[in-house]
Amino acid sequence: MTVIDINVAMQHLRAEPEDQAHVEMLLAAAEDDAMKFLNRRFYRDEPALEAAIIDGSAGTAPMLISPSVRAACLLSVGHLFEEREDGEAIPQASRALLTPDRVGWGI
Repeated sequence: MTVIDINVAMQHLRAEPEDQAHVEMLLAAAEDDAMKFLNRRFYRDEPALEAAIIDGSAGTAPMLISPSVRAACLLSVGHLFEEREDGEAIPQASRALLTPDRVGWGI
């Protein structure tokens, strides 16, 4: 299950109902990519965050999804939906929205 509601993504893309399964896959991929870029997991709400902390799946520095992270994921979904061939993994606008929340930059 994705953090962002599938109906939000469908409306963002102005997708047709028959595209829903494809959009669900793209949304999951966009959220996964964003979490990898951030080096942290994000959650829909407090109960989901607390449950992940309790069961040990939250990792380090978990967070609630912010409007910027939500927008970055939706931009990525739009990019994946429109550019079905090879392209940049995370669009520049998404990177710009995600960067302030990124942790563990490394070397």
